[in-house]
Amino acid sequence: MSADFDDLLKPREAAALLGVRTTTLARWARDGLLKPAVHTPGGHRRYRRGEVLAVRAAGTVKRPFEEDAARLYEQGWPIRRVAAEFGVSYGMMRRILAKQTALRNRAGRMEEA
Repeated sequence: MSADFDDLLKPREAAALLGVRTTTLARWARDGLLKPAVHTPGGHRRYRRGEVLAVRAAGTVKRPFEEDAARLYEQGWPIRRVAAEFGVSYGMMRRILAKQTALRNRAGRMEEA
């Protein structure tokens, strides 16, 4: 592997390569989806460029709660309750669920595509 793939990236740099926010990257690190290569003496995370690029190329990083959220929604939970359960905004949860399943309208029927 070349030296370019082994250099360490700050969270801001890794997040930029993946097109996500640094808070998302930190959550992925806590959840074990993308482990930091090292922690600095000050406790800051550093990621290997090669691993970050591999994740980006594979496109396999997924929010760990997407399937659980869709399952709860399909069981009849309203979007606001599902969003509160996972600690995200209503709008974000609506976008997540729209990718996973058909959404209901206010009358409880499935929305037209």
